[in-house]
Amino acid sequence: MATDHIRYDVLARDALRGVLRRVLTDAAAHGLPGEHHFFITFLSKAEGVKLSPRLLAQYPEEMTIILQHQFWDLVVTEDRFEVGLSFGGVPERLVVPFNAIKNFFDPSVQFNLIFEPSEAMAETTAKSLPAAPAPSAVAVAAPAAVDETPEDPPKQTGDGAEVVRLDRFRKK
Repeated sequence: MATDHIRYDVLARDALRGVLRRVLTDAAAHGLPGEHHFFITFLSKAEGVKLSPRLLAQYPEEMTIILQHQFWDLVVTEDRFEVGLSFGGVPERLVVPFNAIKNFFDPSVQFNLIFEPSEAMAETTAKSLPAAPAPSAVAVAAPAAVDETPEDPPKQTGDGAEVVRLDRFRKK
């Protein structure tokens, strides 16, 4: 097999992180439209993540936050977002670099992005996380939006969403 000197996997992952950055930037500027809300899962000990010691003790490996009704001061930069949330009635400020994010899900439209930790993140967290092969980024769509092929059946997630390989969107 030929060597990929262009690194399409990195380009695709960065492009999908750009989608996440854009969605959060719009939410920071205008709020969440309609029924949209976000579940964001990230590595708790990844470089650049800032959590209180209390939250880090409670979520030592990864944490999922929900941006829906009660969040404040959402700030989005090129490489991270910051947000205020309440945990058990205690307000907290979180800082989450985009390269620490594992999953972004908007259940209102069944849209999901799954990320493999970047090479730098994998080195930082290799001691605390088991190695598991995964694609660099996988888009998930509602079942009606995907053209099924018998040789590449979709995988179902626990929430009814369908995991779809990016290869399925390429013209054959």
